[in-house]
Amino acid sequence: MFAKAFRVKSKTAIKGSDRRKLRADAAAAFPAIRTDQVSELVPGKEEINLVKLYAHRGDAVTVYMSGSNPILFELEKNLYPTVYTLWSYPDLLPTFTTWPLVLEKMVGGADLMLPGLVVPPAGLPQVQKGDLCAIALVGSRAPVAIGIASMSTVEMLASGLKGRGFSVLHTYQDHLWRSGDKSSPPSIAPLTLDPPDLSEETGSIQADCTLLGGMRQLTLEGMEEENGEFHQICGEKPLSQASEEPSVSIQTPNPTDSGTLQEQMDELLKRCFLHALKCRVKKADLPLLTSTFLGSQMFSCCPEGQLLDIKKSSYKKLSKFLQQMQQEQIIQVKELSKGVESIVAVDWKHPRITSFVIPEPSPTSQTVQEGSREQPYHPPDIKSLYCVPASMTLLFQESGHKKGNFLQGSEVRTVVIDYIKKNDLVDADNKNLVKLDPILCDCILEKNEQHTVMKLPWDHLLTRCLEKMQPAYQVTFPRQEPILKKGKICPIDITLAQRASNKKVTVVRNLEVYGLDPCSVAAILQQRCQASTTVTPAPGTKDSLQVQIQGNQVHHLGWLLLASVNSSSLVMRETTIWFVKGLQMARG
Repeated sequence: MFAKAFRVKSKTAIKGSDRRKLRADAAAAFPAIRTDQVSELVPGKEEINLVKLYAHRGDAVTVYMSGSNPILFELEKNLYPTVYTLWSYPDLLPTFTTWPLVLEKMVGGADLMLPGLVVPPAGLPQVQKGDLCAIALVGSRAPVAIGIASMSTVEMLASGLKGRGFSVLHTYQDHLWRSGDKSSPPSIAPLTLDPPDLSEETGSIQADCTLLGGMRQLTLEGMEEENGEFHQICGEKPLSQASEEPSVSIQTPNPTDSGTLQEQMDELLKRCFLHALKCRVKKADLPLLTSTFLGSQMFSCCPEGQLLDIKKSSYKKLSKFLQQMQQEQIIQVKELSKGVESIVAVDWKHPRITSFVIPEPSPTSQTVQEGSREQPYHPPDIKSLYCVPASMTLLFQESGHKKGNFLQGSEVRTVVIDYIKKNDLVDADNKNLVKLDPILCDCILEKNEQHTVMKLPWDHLLTRCLEKMQPAYQVTFPRQEPILKKGKICPIDITLAQRASNKKVTVVRNLEVYGLDPCSVAAILQQRCQASTTVTPAPGTKDSLQVQIQGNQVHHLGWLLLASVNSSSLVMRETTIWFVKGLQMARG
Protein backbone atom coordinates (compact mmCIF):
# COMPACT_ATOMS: atom_id res chain seq x y z
CA MET A 1 0.00 0.00 0.00
CA PHE A 2 2.86 2.39 0.82
CA ALA A 3 5.31 1.06 -1.78
CA LYS A 4 4.99 4.38 -3.63
CA ALA A 5 4.80 7.95 -2.38
CA PHE A 6 1.50 9.11 -0.91
CA ARG A 7 -0.19 12.53 -0.88
CA VAL A 8 -0.84 14.22 2.49
CA LYS A 9 -4.22 15.96 2.76
CA SER A 10 -4.06 17.39 6.30
CA LYS A 11 -2.26 17.17 9.63
CA THR A 12 -3.86 18.12 12.97
CA ALA A 13 -3.23 17.44 16.67
CA ILE A 14 -5.85 15.20 18.30
CA LYS A 15 -7.84 16.28 21.36
CA GLY A 16 -8.12 14.55 24.70
CA SER A 17 -11.41 12.86 23.81
CA ASP A 18 -9.95 11.58 20.54
CA ARG A 19 -6.93 10.30 22.45
CA ARG A 20 -9.16 8.28 24.80
CA LYS A 21 -11.11 6.92 21.84
CA LEU A 22 -7.85 5.89 20.14
CA ARG A 23 -6.82 3.98 23.27
CA ALA A 24 -10.15 2.15 23.32
CA ASP A 25 -9.91 1.33 19.60
CA ALA A 26 -6.35 0.03 20.03
CA ALA A 27 -7.36 -2.18 22.97
CA ALA A 28 -10.26 -3.59 20.93
CA ALA A 29 -8.21 -4.12 17.75
CA PHE A 30 -5.28 -5.83 19.51
CA PRO A 31 -6.50 -8.23 22.24
CA ALA A 32 -2.92 -9.21 23.14
CA ILE A 33 -2.02 -5.70 24.31
CA ARG A 34 -2.15 -4.89 28.02
CA THR A 35 -3.69 -1.77 29.58
CA ASP A 36 -0.30 -0.31 30.55
CA GLN A 37 0.99 -0.94 27.02
CA VAL A 38 -1.98 0.93 25.56
CA SER A 39 -1.10 3.90 27.77
CA GLU A 40 2.51 3.73 26.54
CA LEU A 41 1.44 3.44 22.92
CA VAL A 42 -0.98 6.38 23.17
CA PRO A 43 0.63 8.57 25.87
CA GLY A 44 -1.41 11.15 27.73
CA LYS A 45 0.99 14.11 27.55
CA GLU A 46 3.00 13.61 24.36
CA GLU A 47 1.56 15.30 21.28
CA ILE A 48 -0.15 12.97 18.80
CA ASN A 49 -0.94 14.19 15.29
CA LEU A 50 -3.62 12.84 12.97
CA VAL A 51 -2.47 12.78 9.34
CA LYS A 52 -4.96 12.18 6.54
CA LEU A 53 -3.41 11.00 3.29
CA TYR A 54 -4.16 9.30 0.01
CA ALA A 55 -2.11 6.26 -1.04
CA HIS A 56 -0.86 5.99 -4.61
CA ARG A 57 -3.90 3.89 -5.58
CA GLY A 58 -6.33 6.40 -4.09
CA ASP A 59 -7.04 4.71 -0.74
CA ALA A 60 -7.89 7.19 2.05
CA VAL A 61 -5.70 6.42 5.07
CA THR A 62 -5.54 8.02 8.52
CA VAL A 63 -2.14 7.88 10.22
CA TYR A 64 -1.46 8.63 13.89
CA MET A 65 1.96 10.14 14.58
CA SER A 66 3.55 10.11 18.05
CA GLY A 67 6.70 12.19 18.16
CA SER A 68 8.37 11.73 14.80
CA ASN A 69 7.12 8.20 14.11
CA PRO A 70 3.82 6.81 12.77
CA ILE A 71 2.43 4.40 15.37
CA LEU A 72 -0.96 3.39 13.93
CA PHE A 73 -2.87 3.78 10.68
CA GLU A 74 -6.56 3.34 9.93
CA LEU A 75 -7.98 1.98 6.67
CA GLU A 76 -11.69 1.39 6.09
CA LYS A 77 -12.35 1.77 9.86
CA ASN A 78 -9.79 -0.94 10.69
CA LEU A 79 -6.80 -0.05 12.89
CA TYR A 80 -3.33 -1.38 12.07
CA PRO A 81 0.05 -0.98 13.84
CA THR A 82 3.18 0.23 12.06
CA VAL A 83 6.55 -1.53 12.22
CA TYR A 84 7.72 1.12 14.72
CA THR A 85 4.96 0.00 17.11
CA LEU A 86 5.64 -3.70 16.53
CA TRP A 87 9.33 -3.20 17.37
CA SER A 88 8.25 -2.02 20.83
CA TYR A 89 5.57 -4.73 21.14
CA PRO A 90 6.78 -7.70 19.05
CA ASP A 91 4.14 -10.03 20.51
CA LEU A 92 1.22 -7.82 19.54
CA LEU A 93 0.34 -9.97 16.48
CA PRO A 94 0.90 -13.60 15.41
CA THR A 95 4.28 -13.62 13.71
CA PHE A 96 5.33 -15.60 10.64
CA THR A 97 8.91 -15.88 9.39
CA THR A 98 10.40 -15.46 5.91
CA TRP A 99 13.82 -14.99 4.27
CA PRO A 100 15.67 -11.64 4.00
CA LEU A 101 15.60 -11.57 0.19
CA VAL A 102 11.80 -11.77 0.31
CA LEU A 103 11.69 -8.43 2.12
CA GLU A 104 13.04 -6.65 -0.98
CA LYS A 105 10.06 -7.92 -2.98
CA MET A 106 7.54 -6.96 -0.32
CA VAL A 107 8.98 -3.44 -0.12
CA GLY A 108 8.36 -3.18 -3.86
CA GLY A 109 4.65 -3.92 -3.36
CA ALA A 110 4.48 -7.71 -3.61
CA ASP A 111 2.37 -9.96 -1.40
CA LEU A 112 3.89 -12.85 0.55
CA MET A 113 3.34 -16.27 -1.00
CA LEU A 114 3.26 -19.40 1.13
CA PRO A 115 6.41 -20.99 -0.41
CA GLY A 116 8.31 -18.03 1.08
CA LEU A 117 7.41 -19.00 4.66
CA VAL A 118 9.91 -20.62 7.00
CA VAL A 119 8.23 -23.29 9.13
CA PRO A 120 9.80 -23.34 12.62
CA PRO A 121 10.11 -26.56 14.67
CA ALA A 122 7.18 -25.41 16.83
CA GLY A 123 4.97 -25.05 13.75
CA LEU A 124 3.13 -22.10 12.25
CA PRO A 125 1.03 -19.76 14.44
CA GLN A 126 -2.67 -20.59 14.46
CA VAL A 127 -4.61 -17.87 12.59
CA GLN A 128 -7.89 -17.60 10.70
CA LYS A 129 -8.54 -16.13 7.28
CA GLY A 130 -8.60 -12.33 7.51
CA ASP A 131 -6.49 -12.14 10.71
CA LEU A 132 -3.84 -9.43 10.94
CA CYS A 133 -0.33 -10.92 11.16
CA ALA A 134 3.25 -9.74 11.51
CA ILE A 135 6.10 -10.95 9.29
CA ALA A 136 9.68 -11.22 10.60
CA LEU A 137 12.97 -12.40 9.10
CA VAL A 138 14.94 -15.52 9.96
CA GLY A 139 17.00 -15.04 13.12
CA SER A 140 15.04 -12.11 14.55
CA ARG A 141 11.62 -11.59 16.11
CA ALA A 142 11.45 -7.92 15.07
CA PRO A 143 8.58 -7.63 12.52
CA VAL A 144 9.44 -6.09 9.14
CA ALA A 145 5.94 -6.18 7.61
CA ILE A 146 2.27 -6.60 8.45
CA GLY A 147 -0.33 -8.34 6.31
CA ILE A 148 -3.74 -9.96 6.30
CA ALA A 149 -3.88 -13.77 6.16
CA SER A 150 -5.44 -15.01 2.91
CA MET A 151 -6.31 -18.37 4.51
CA SER A 152 -6.25 -20.07 7.88
CA THR A 153 -3.26 -22.00 9.19
CA VAL A 154 -5.02 -25.31 8.61
CA GLU A 155 -5.73 -24.34 4.99
CA MET A 156 -2.10 -23.26 4.52
CA LEU A 157 -0.82 -26.63 5.67
CA ALA A 158 -3.47 -28.55 3.73
CA SER A 159 -2.44 -26.74 0.53
CA GLY A 160 1.18 -27.85 0.99
CA LEU A 161 2.22 -24.19 1.50
CA LYS A 162 1.24 -23.16 -2.01
CA GLY A 163 -0.55 -20.03 -3.10
CA ARG A 164 -0.95 -16.53 -1.68
CA GLY A 165 -0.41 -16.39 2.06
CA PHE A 166 -0.70 -12.74 3.07
CA SER A 167 -1.84 -9.47 1.53
CA VAL A 168 0.93 -7.11 2.64
CA LEU A 169 -0.20 -3.67 3.86
CA HIS A 170 2.96 -2.06 5.24
CA THR A 171 6.68 -2.91 5.35
CA TYR A 172 9.95 -1.70 6.74
CA GLN A 173 11.60 0.70 4.20
CA ASP A 174 8.32 1.67 2.52
CA HIS A 175 7.11 5.29 2.35
CA LEU A 176 5.15 5.10 5.62
CA TRP A 177 8.33 3.94 7.38
CA ARG A 178 10.23 6.79 5.68
CA SER A 179 7.84 9.32 7.22
CA GLY A 180 9.33 8.42 10.64
CA ASP A 181 12.90 8.60 11.93
CA LYS A 182 13.94 5.79 9.53
CA SER A 183 15.45 3.65 12.27
CA SER A 184 16.38 0.03 11.59
CA PRO A 185 14.71 -3.01 13.17
CA PRO A 186 16.06 -3.85 16.63
CA SER A 187 17.73 -7.17 17.33
CA ILE A 188 15.15 -9.36 19.10
CA ALA A 189 16.09 -12.99 19.64
CA PRO A 190 13.52 -15.57 18.47
CA LEU A 191 11.52 -17.41 21.11
CA THR A 192 12.59 -20.98 21.85
CA LEU A 193 9.45 -23.14 21.79
CA ASP A 194 9.00 -26.85 22.09
CA PRO A 195 7.87 -28.58 18.88
CA PRO A 196 4.27 -29.82 18.81
CA ASP A 197 3.25 -33.44 19.18
CA LEU A 198 3.68 -34.89 15.71
CA SER A 199 1.17 -37.60 16.47
CA GLU A 200 -1.64 -35.10 16.02
CA GLU A 201 -3.01 -34.51 12.57
CA THR A 202 -1.95 -30.89 12.26
CA GLY A 203 1.48 -31.71 13.64
CA SER A 204 1.96 -34.35 10.96
CA ILE A 205 1.06 -31.87 8.26
CA GLN A 206 3.49 -29.31 9.70
CA ALA A 207 6.28 -31.87 9.84
CA ASP A 208 5.66 -32.83 6.22
CA CYS A 209 5.71 -29.18 5.20
CA THR A 210 9.00 -28.68 7.02
CA LEU A 211 10.55 -31.53 5.04
CA LEU A 212 9.10 -30.24 1.81
CA GLY A 213 10.30 -26.70 2.53
CA GLY A 214 13.94 -27.56 1.84
CA MET A 215 13.03 -29.03 -1.57
CA ARG A 216 10.63 -26.36 -2.73
CA GLN A 217 11.65 -23.21 -4.54
CA LEU A 218 11.09 -19.94 -2.69
CA THR A 219 8.48 -18.04 -4.69
CA LEU A 220 7.22 -14.55 -4.04
CA GLU A 221 4.62 -13.23 -6.39
CA GLY A 222 3.12 -9.76 -6.46
CA MET A 223 0.13 -8.66 -8.45
CA GLU A 224 -0.34 -5.16 -9.74
CA GLU A 225 -3.55 -3.94 -11.29
CA GLU A 226 -3.18 -2.21 -14.62
CA ASN A 227 -6.02 -1.51 -17.10
CA GLY A 228 -8.31 -3.81 -15.15
CA GLU A 229 -5.93 -6.78 -15.37
CA PHE A 230 -3.48 -8.26 -12.89
CA HIS A 231 0.14 -8.89 -13.86
CA GLN A 232 2.81 -10.84 -12.05
CA ILE A 233 5.60 -8.50 -10.96
CA CYS A 234 7.89 -10.80 -8.97
CA GLY A 235 9.74 -13.90 -10.05
CA GLU A 236 11.08 -16.95 -8.23
CA LYS A 237 14.17 -17.60 -6.17
CA PRO A 238 15.45 -21.06 -5.17
CA LEU A 239 15.36 -21.69 -1.45
CA SER A 240 19.00 -22.72 -1.60
CA GLN A 241 19.94 -19.20 -2.69
CA ALA A 242 18.00 -17.72 0.20
CA SER A 243 19.80 -19.92 2.69
CA GLU A 244 23.17 -18.78 1.31
CA GLU A 245 22.47 -15.10 2.03
CA PRO A 246 25.02 -13.74 4.58
CA SER A 247 22.30 -12.03 6.60
CA VAL A 248 20.65 -15.33 7.51
CA SER A 249 23.84 -17.09 8.56
CA ILE A 250 23.14 -17.68 12.25
CA GLN A 251 25.32 -19.55 14.70
CA THR A 252 23.50 -21.01 17.68
CA PRO A 253 25.77 -21.21 20.71
CA ASN A 254 26.07 -24.53 22.46
CA PRO A 255 24.55 -24.26 25.95
CA THR A 256 27.30 -26.47 27.36
CA ASP A 257 29.91 -23.89 26.32
CA SER A 258 28.20 -20.90 27.94
CA GLY A 259 30.12 -21.27 31.20
CA THR A 260 33.45 -21.43 29.36
CA LEU A 261 32.66 -18.33 27.31
CA GLN A 262 31.63 -16.46 30.46
CA GLU A 263 34.84 -17.41 32.22
CA GLN A 264 36.88 -16.28 29.22
CA MET A 265 35.10 -12.90 29.20
CA ASP A 266 35.68 -12.54 32.96
CA GLU A 267 39.38 -13.19 32.42
CA LEU A 268 39.56 -10.69 29.55
CA LEU A 269 37.74 -8.08 31.65
CA LYS A 270 40.22 -8.43 34.53
CA ARG A 271 43.15 -8.38 32.11
CA CYS A 272 42.03 -5.13 30.49
CA PHE A 273 41.29 -3.64 33.93
CA LEU A 274 44.79 -4.35 35.29
CA HIS A 275 46.48 -3.34 32.03
CA ALA A 276 44.65 0.00 32.03
CA LEU A 277 45.55 0.76 35.66
CA LYS A 278 49.20 -0.15 35.16
CA CYS A 279 49.80 1.65 31.85
CA ARG A 280 47.03 4.15 31.13
CA VAL A 281 45.84 5.72 34.37
CA LYS A 282 47.97 8.18 36.32
CA LYS A 283 47.43 9.78 39.71
CA ALA A 284 46.78 13.14 38.03
CA ASP A 285 43.83 11.59 36.15
CA LEU A 286 41.90 10.92 39.37
CA PRO A 287 39.02 11.20 40.02
CA LEU A 288 38.20 9.38 36.80
CA LEU A 289 34.67 8.71 35.59
CA THR A 290 34.01 4.98 35.38
CA SER A 291 32.44 5.38 31.92
CA THR A 292 35.54 7.23 30.69
CA PHE A 293 37.77 4.59 32.25
CA LEU A 294 35.93 1.86 30.35
CA GLY A 295 35.63 3.59 26.98
CA SER A 296 39.03 5.31 26.86
CA GLN A 297 41.33 3.12 28.96
CA MET A 298 40.08 -0.47 29.17
CA PHE A 299 38.94 -0.86 25.55
CA SER A 300 42.30 0.36 24.24
CA CYS A 301 43.96 -2.43 26.25
CA CYS A 302 41.88 -5.15 24.63
CA PRO A 303 44.12 -7.59 22.68
CA GLU A 304 44.03 -7.55 18.88
CA GLY A 305 41.20 -9.63 17.45
CA GLN A 306 39.16 -9.77 20.70
CA LEU A 307 36.12 -7.75 21.78
CA LEU A 308 35.39 -6.82 25.37
CA ASP A 309 31.69 -7.23 26.14
CA ILE A 310 30.76 -6.86 29.83
CA LYS A 311 27.25 -8.17 29.20
CA LYS A 312 28.72 -11.56 28.31
CA SER A 313 30.66 -11.74 31.58
CA SER A 314 29.32 -12.95 34.90
CA TYR A 315 29.22 -9.36 36.20
CA LYS A 316 26.86 -8.10 33.43
CA LYS A 317 27.47 -4.47 34.52
CA LEU A 318 30.63 -2.38 34.96
CA SER A 319 29.47 -1.13 38.36
CA LYS A 320 29.27 -4.67 39.77
CA PHE A 321 32.75 -5.48 38.48
CA LEU A 322 34.24 -2.33 39.98
CA GLN A 323 32.55 -3.12 43.30
CA GLN A 324 34.32 -6.47 43.28
CA MET A 325 37.65 -4.76 42.55
CA GLN A 326 36.95 -2.32 45.40
CA GLN A 327 36.35 -5.24 47.79
CA GLU A 328 39.78 -6.54 46.79
CA GLN A 329 41.12 -3.06 47.72
CA ILE A 330 42.57 -2.39 44.27
CA ILE A 331 40.54 0.77 43.68
CA GLN A 332 38.15 3.04 45.55
CA VAL A 333 34.91 4.11 43.83
CA LYS A 334 32.63 6.95 44.99
CA GLU A 335 29.40 8.43 43.69
CA LEU A 336 30.38 12.09 43.20
CA SER A 337 26.91 13.03 41.92
CA LYS A 338 23.61 11.22 41.52
CA GLY A 339 24.08 8.28 39.15
CA VAL A 340 27.70 9.25 38.32
CA GLU A 341 30.48 7.10 39.77
CA SER A 342 34.19 7.86 39.65
CA ILE A 343 37.41 6.09 40.57
CA VAL A 344 38.94 8.30 43.29
CA ALA A 345 41.91 6.18 44.39
CA VAL A 346 44.11 3.35 43.04
CA ASP A 347 46.53 1.17 44.99
CA TRP A 348 49.31 0.81 42.42
CA LYS A 349 51.32 -1.27 44.94
CA HIS A 350 48.63 -3.93 45.08
CA PRO A 351 50.05 -7.40 44.24
CA ARG A 352 47.51 -7.84 41.42
CA ILE A 353 48.84 -4.74 39.66
CA THR A 354 52.54 -5.21 40.35
CA SER A 355 52.49 -8.86 39.25
CA PHE A 356 50.59 -8.15 36.03
CA VAL A 357 52.73 -8.71 32.94
CA ILE A 358 52.03 -6.30 30.08
CA PRO A 359 51.45 -8.31 26.88
CA GLU A 360 53.65 -7.57 23.89
CA PRO A 361 51.84 -5.79 21.03
CA SER A 362 51.11 -7.79 17.91
CA PRO A 363 53.53 -7.00 15.06
CA THR A 364 50.58 -6.64 12.68
CA SER A 365 49.22 -3.71 14.68
CA GLN A 366 51.80 -1.33 13.23
CA THR A 367 51.83 -2.21 9.54
CA VAL A 368 49.56 -3.47 6.81
CA GLN A 369 50.47 -6.70 5.06
CA GLU A 370 50.20 -6.59 1.27
CA GLY A 371 51.46 -9.69 -0.48
CA SER A 372 54.93 -10.36 0.85
CA ARG A 373 55.70 -6.68 1.60
CA GLU A 374 54.80 -4.63 4.66
CA GLN A 375 53.34 -1.25 3.78
CA PRO A 376 53.04 1.55 6.38
CA TYR A 377 49.62 3.08 6.65
CA HIS A 378 49.09 6.56 5.15
CA PRO A 379 45.98 8.70 5.56
CA PRO A 380 44.22 10.10 2.47
CA ASP A 381 45.43 13.39 1.01
CA ILE A 382 42.76 16.09 0.61
CA LYS A 383 43.34 19.19 -1.55
CA SER A 384 41.08 22.17 -2.14
CA LEU A 385 40.73 23.00 -5.85
CA TYR A 386 38.89 25.46 -8.06
CA CYS A 387 36.84 24.70 -11.17
CA VAL A 388 36.69 27.13 -14.12
CA PRO A 389 33.06 28.33 -14.50
CA ALA A 390 31.43 29.38 -17.76
CA SER A 391 31.51 33.07 -16.76
CA MET A 392 35.34 33.05 -16.56
CA THR A 393 36.29 31.03 -19.63
CA LEU A 394 37.52 34.13 -21.53
CA LEU A 395 39.98 34.91 -18.74
CA PHE A 396 41.43 31.38 -18.71
CA GLN A 397 41.28 30.42 -22.39
CA GLU A 398 44.55 32.21 -23.25
CA SER A 399 46.38 29.96 -20.80
CA GLY A 400 44.85 26.84 -22.39
CA HIS A 401 42.27 26.12 -19.69
CA LYS A 402 38.65 25.33 -20.58
CA LYS A 403 35.35 25.32 -18.74
CA GLY A 404 35.30 22.61 -16.08
CA ASN A 405 39.09 22.34 -15.66
CA PHE A 406 40.35 21.87 -12.09
CA LEU A 407 43.10 24.21 -10.81
CA GLN A 408 44.88 24.77 -7.54
CA GLY A 409 44.79 28.20 -5.92
CA SER A 410 48.39 28.94 -6.92
CA GLU A 411 47.62 28.04 -10.54
CA VAL A 412 44.65 30.41 -10.57
CA ARG A 413 46.85 33.25 -9.30
CA THR A 414 49.51 32.50 -11.93
CA VAL A 415 46.94 32.58 -14.77
CA VAL A 416 45.49 35.90 -13.58
CA ILE A 417 48.93 37.52 -13.10
CA ASP A 418 50.10 36.37 -16.54
CA TYR A 419 46.94 37.75 -18.14
CA ILE A 420 47.41 41.16 -16.47
CA LYS A 421 51.06 41.43 -17.44
CA LYS A 422 50.44 40.22 -21.00
CA ASN A 423 47.72 42.82 -21.56
CA ASP A 424 49.68 45.60 -19.77
CA LEU A 425 46.97 46.26 -17.20
CA VAL A 426 49.26 47.34 -14.34
CA ASP A 427 48.61 50.99 -13.49
CA ALA A 428 51.59 53.11 -14.52
CA ASP A 429 51.18 55.60 -11.68
CA ASN A 430 50.56 53.03 -8.93
CA LYS A 431 52.00 49.53 -9.36
CA ASN A 432 49.71 48.22 -6.61
CA LEU A 433 46.61 48.81 -8.76
CA VAL A 434 45.34 46.87 -11.78
CA LYS A 435 43.26 48.43 -14.56
CA LEU A 436 40.16 46.43 -15.40
CA ASP A 437 39.56 45.62 -19.07
CA PRO A 438 36.14 44.37 -20.34
CA ILE A 439 37.03 40.70 -19.71
CA LEU A 440 38.06 41.31 -16.08
CA CYS A 441 34.98 43.47 -15.54
CA ASP A 442 32.67 40.71 -16.75
CA CYS A 443 34.47 38.07 -14.67
CA ILE A 444 34.82 39.67 -11.25
CA LEU A 445 32.59 42.75 -10.99
CA GLU A 446 28.94 42.88 -10.00
CA LYS A 447 26.46 44.58 -12.34
CA ASN A 448 26.23 47.73 -10.23
CA GLU A 449 30.05 48.04 -10.31
CA GLN A 450 30.51 47.78 -14.08
CA HIS A 451 30.71 51.57 -14.64
CA THR A 452 32.04 52.71 -11.28
CA VAL A 453 35.02 50.46 -10.52
CA MET A 454 37.90 50.97 -12.95
CA LYS A 455 40.86 49.76 -10.86
CA LEU A 456 41.44 47.26 -8.06
CA PRO A 457 44.40 46.43 -5.80
CA TRP A 458 46.24 43.20 -6.56
CA ASP A 459 45.05 41.39 -3.44
CA HIS A 460 41.40 42.42 -3.96
CA LEU A 461 41.54 41.33 -7.59
CA LEU A 462 42.98 37.90 -6.81
CA THR A 463 40.53 37.38 -3.93
CA ARG A 464 37.57 38.19 -6.15
CA CYS A 465 38.80 35.80 -8.83
CA LEU A 466 39.00 32.93 -6.34
CA GLU A 467 35.54 33.78 -4.97
CA LYS A 468 34.04 33.64 -8.47
CA MET A 469 35.60 30.24 -9.14
CA GLN A 470 33.56 27.10 -8.44
CA PRO A 471 34.90 25.24 -5.37
CA ALA A 472 36.12 21.66 -5.82
CA TYR A 473 38.32 19.15 -4.04
CA GLN A 474 40.58 16.16 -4.66
CA VAL A 475 40.78 13.13 -2.39
CA THR A 476 43.63 10.66 -2.91
CA PHE A 477 43.55 7.38 -1.04
CA PRO A 478 46.70 5.22 -0.71
CA ARG A 479 47.50 3.32 -3.92
CA GLN A 480 44.38 4.68 -5.66
CA GLU A 481 43.69 7.18 -8.41
CA PRO A 482 42.73 10.70 -7.21
CA ILE A 483 39.00 11.44 -6.93
CA LEU A 484 37.96 14.88 -8.23
CA LYS A 485 34.59 16.35 -7.29
CA LYS A 486 32.93 19.76 -7.55
CA GLY A 487 31.65 21.59 -4.49
CA LYS A 488 33.02 21.87 -0.97
CA ILE A 489 34.03 18.70 0.83
CA CYS A 490 31.64 17.84 3.64
CA PRO A 491 33.39 17.27 6.97
CA ILE A 492 32.38 14.35 9.16
CA ASP A 493 29.37 15.69 11.01
CA ILE A 494 28.70 14.61 14.61
CA THR A 495 25.42 16.00 15.93
CA LEU A 496 22.93 15.32 18.72
CA ALA A 497 19.33 14.56 17.73
CA GLN A 498 16.16 13.92 19.71
CA ARG A 499 13.82 11.05 19.02
CA ALA A 500 10.48 9.93 20.45
CA SER A 501 9.99 10.02 24.24
CA ASN A 502 12.80 12.62 24.52
CA LYS A 503 15.42 10.01 23.74
CA LYS A 504 18.73 11.46 22.56
CA VAL A 505 20.90 9.90 19.86
CA THR A 506 24.24 10.88 18.34
CA VAL A 507 24.25 10.95 14.53
CA VAL A 508 27.46 10.70 12.45
CA ARG A 509 27.25 11.60 8.75
CA ASN A 510 29.50 11.99 5.68
CA LEU A 511 31.67 8.94 6.37
CA GLU A 512 31.79 7.73 2.76
CA VAL A 513 33.59 10.90 1.62
CA TYR A 514 36.63 9.80 3.58
CA GLY A 515 36.47 6.17 2.46
CA LEU A 516 34.86 4.92 5.68
CA ASP A 517 32.36 2.07 5.72
CA PRO A 518 29.46 3.17 7.97
CA CYS A 519 28.70 -0.44 8.95
CA SER A 520 32.29 -1.05 10.09
CA VAL A 521 32.39 2.25 11.96
CA ALA A 522 29.08 1.43 13.68
CA ALA A 523 30.44 -1.93 14.85
CA ILE A 524 33.55 -0.28 16.32
CA LEU A 525 31.65 2.54 18.01
CA GLN A 526 29.18 0.07 19.52
CA GLN A 527 32.03 -1.51 21.43
CA ARG A 528 33.87 1.72 22.20
CA CYS A 529 30.84 3.67 23.46
CA GLN A 530 29.03 0.65 24.93
CA ALA A 531 25.81 1.76 23.27
CA SER A 532 23.59 0.37 20.54
CA THR A 533 24.25 1.64 17.01
CA THR A 534 22.23 1.56 13.79
CA VAL A 535 23.02 2.43 10.17
CA THR A 536 20.25 4.20 8.27
CA PRO A 537 19.96 6.15 4.99
CA ALA A 538 20.96 9.79 5.47
CA PRO A 539 17.93 12.01 4.77
CA GLY A 540 18.22 14.35 1.80
CA THR A 541 21.13 12.47 0.21
CA LYS A 542 21.63 9.85 -2.48
CA ASP A 543 23.25 6.54 -1.58
CA SER A 544 24.62 7.94 1.68
CA LEU A 545 24.34 6.33 5.12
CA GLN A 546 24.53 7.69 8.64
CA VAL A 547 25.51 6.03 11.92
CA GLN A 548 23.19 6.56 14.88
CA ILE A 549 24.47 5.91 18.42
CA GLN A 550 22.16 5.70 21.40
CA GLY A 551 22.55 8.52 23.94
CA ASN A 552 24.55 11.74 23.96
CA GLN A 553 27.98 10.64 22.76
CA VAL A 554 29.13 13.87 21.04
CA HIS A 555 31.94 14.91 23.38
CA HIS A 556 32.88 11.33 24.25
CA LEU A 557 32.96 10.35 20.57
CA GLY A 558 35.05 13.34 19.48
CA TRP A 559 37.54 12.82 22.29
CA LEU A 560 37.65 9.08 21.70
CA LEU A 561 38.41 9.41 17.99
CA LEU A 562 41.12 12.02 18.50
CA ALA A 563 42.69 10.14 21.41
CA SER A 564 42.73 6.79 19.59
CA VAL A 565 45.17 7.75 16.82
CA ASN A 566 47.94 5.83 18.57
CA SER A 567 45.68 2.89 19.37
CA SER A 568 47.27 -0.53 19.08
CA SER A 569 44.26 -1.70 17.07
CA LEU A 570 44.97 -1.37 13.36
CA VAL A 571 41.27 -1.26 12.47
CA MET A 572 40.62 1.53 14.97
CA ARG A 573 43.80 3.32 13.89
CA GLU A 574 42.77 3.36 10.24
CA THR A 575 39.27 4.50 11.13
CA THR A 576 40.48 7.19 13.51
CA ILE A 577 42.95 8.84 11.14
CA TRP A 578 40.24 9.48 8.57
CA PHE A 579 37.86 10.60 11.32
CA VAL A 580 40.43 13.07 12.65
CA LYS A 581 40.86 14.49 9.16
CA GLY A 582 37.14 15.18 9.01
CA LEU A 583 36.98 16.52 12.56
CA GLN A 584 39.85 18.93 11.90
CA MET A 585 38.15 20.24 8.76
CA ALA A 586 34.86 20.55 10.69
CA ARG A 587 36.60 22.68 13.32
CA GLY A 588 37.93 24.94 10.54
